[in-house]
Formats: sequence, C-alpha cells, structure tokens
Amino acid sequence: MSDPVVAPGKTITLHFAIKLQDGQIIDSNFDGSPATFTFGDGNLPEGFEQALLGLPVGAHEELTIAPERGFGFHNPSNVQVMARSDFNDMELEPGLVVSFQEPGGEIPGVIAEFNDDKVSVDFNHPLAGKTLLFEVKIVSIK
Repeated sequence: MSDPVVAPGKTITLHFAIKLQDGQIIDSNFDGSPATFTFGDGNLPEGFEQALLGLPVGAHEELTIAPERGFGFHNPSNVQVMARSDFNDMELEPGLVVSFQEPGGEIPGVIAEFNDDKVSVDFNHPLAGKTLLFEVKIVSIK
C-alpha cells in the first residue's frame, strides 16, 4: 500500500497560513493546534483544496491561490449605497465591518466611504480580488 496523499474524501490534518503577496499573515494556526477537514466537505474553498491535491504527509509548501480559485474577484455590484439615516447615530469609519440582517441571516458589510447623506457598503469578501499565498504543512491523512 502506498503512502496516502491528499485526495477527495480523505480527512486531512494540517497547519496553514493564509498570507497576502506582501507576506502579511491574514490567518494562521502554525502557533497552535492543526486544523482537520474532510476534502470536499465545504469547509475549505474549492481552489484551496485543489491546490492540496496529491500532497503527502509531511509536505510543507507555499501555494499561490489566484483570486478566481480563492475568494473570487471584487464585484462592483456588491457595493451598495445606503442612506446615512439607515445607520442612526452609529460612529462610522472606512473599514468598519457592520452586520446586516437579511432573510437568510446576517451578512457582513465593510464601510467603504460615507458622507452626511450616503454610505457605501462593500459586501464583497475582504479577500476578493487578491492573490493569496497558502502555506501548508500536512500533518496526517486518513
């Protein structure tokens, strides 16, 4: 029997770091416990999973994830302009994340810009449009 490699249906335990191209770390568990997921269960974006295919236990790689394989491209139609009065007396600042209630649950939006009358809210994923570096170290595969 050959050594296991990352493949659909396998349970993978790994350490990871998601970084911007300039090296800024967005998320990492290298200083803590490794994460475990089953390939194809939806816990990891498909493009990240596909980049892991075929890696064996012990592999330590830095993989480049293009926007279309990560969190998609920035979609201008996901930026909505709302009335400033919709925010009552809330203290606003660019980059502030605000939760909005939708029929399907809460959805986060990022304040892009505002004035006394209008507020632009960006509902794109914060990593949309970004090429990411995905550092992984495969701990186990079952």
